[in-house]
Amino acid sequence: MTEDRVELALDLLATLDDESLPLSAVVDRIETVTTDPTLVRTVLDEAEVRGIIERDDGHVRMQRDGFVRFERDVVTREGDYDCRRCGASISTGHFVRLDTGELGPFGSSCVRKVLGRD
Repeated sequence: MTEDRVELALDLLATLDDESLPLSAVVDRIETVTTDPTLVRTVLDEAEVRGIIERDDGHVRMQRDGFVRFERDVVTREGDYDCRRCGASISTGHFVRLDTGELGPFGSSCVRKVLGRD
């Protein structure tokens, strides 16, 4: 289970649209997968080892050109959900399909934020 969460977070980082982000913004995205501080550090370290990111003085540069196509990779489902990013109650959940699994639910604005579209 722990390894699955690490891989899912790494997959998310590899698909971000942003070229560079403050470390805090990258941690915010990792925390949509896990809030365990040890796993967050593991994800950051492993992402650097695998060449997904490069850390420099509080900023993180993305080294991969992955992306998520909204029409294909983001699915919506109706139901009673809590957004994984902000915790708001939502009736339409947006789920991101990544190679290693599905991540969500997110609200419509949070899914864009998580993927680096806003």
